[in-house]
Amino acid sequence: MTVAAQPELEDLEVRLLLEGIFRHYGYDFRDYAQASLKRRIRKALQAEQIRTVSALQDAILHDEQAMRRFLDLVTVDVTAMFRDPRLYVAVRTSVIPLIRNEPLIRVWHVGCASGEEVYSMAILLHEEGLLEKTRLYATDLNQSLLDRGKEGIYPLSAMQTHTGNYLAGGGTRAFSEYYAARYDRAQIKPWLKANIVWAQHDLVAGASFNEFHVILCRNVMIYFNRSLQDRVHRLLYESLAPGGVLALGDKESLQFTPHEAGYESLDRREKLFRKRK
Repeated sequence: MTVAAQPELEDLEVRLLLEGIFRHYGYDFRDYAQASLKRRIRKALQAEQIRTVSALQDAILHDEQAMRRFLDLVTVDVTAMFRDPRLYVAVRTSVIPLIRNEPLIRVWHVGCASGEEVYSMAILLHEEGLLEKTRLYATDLNQSLLDRGKEGIYPLSAMQTHTGNYLAGGGTRAFSEYYAARYDRAQIKPWLKANIVWAQHDLVAGASFNEFHVILCRNVMIYFNRSLQDRVHRLLYESLAPGGVLALGDKESLQFTPHEAGYESLDRREKLFRKRK
């Protein structure tokens, strides 16, 4: 994707790159939104100091480390603890009453990145007295992000922002109860990790692996084309228990999706939808 390259040639190179990655590594980016994906491919070219997509393909197919670096650039890791605080207020008021009496609650965080939002939900469930009977499944395509999430160590400098989000999200305790400060790092308390299952999962190629009462898939599908979005919506619908709740991102919608009629709006502003029983 050099400045002098013809658009038709670039498109061909990108298609061959994505097909090669899928066949060799099993990661399927072929139905990702092209504009966003091409921007990330350009970043990969700069990072690898390579001029053409064909050369990038050669590097990736013959070097697993190059593939890992590409995966880090393609997958999204924008996250924070209690990001979008109003969502957590809505979960406390609208979702918790629906799941409180379940004997075992299952929550799926799709595209969890480095885990900050998973721990946020664990904190919320703890404060609602539900964490001990909840299993949180945290999945992402990128194993290195999952490893960071499982470790639960974050910059101490970020905790002031996280604390503000926590309070705005309806937090009822001192946020410092949930981590231990170690020099310039904040370590999530071990008891908060106990009911979290971390697993690599490709939303594009993966199948339903459990039935969940809550699924959070926020700001993930904005990077997919319409065909892939429809496939993912089908997977999410099949993975939700009757009466279960789906949380989408603020730029995402159920309109014109295959299962739009299968949901009722629980909180339209915060994109919370309940699967019809």
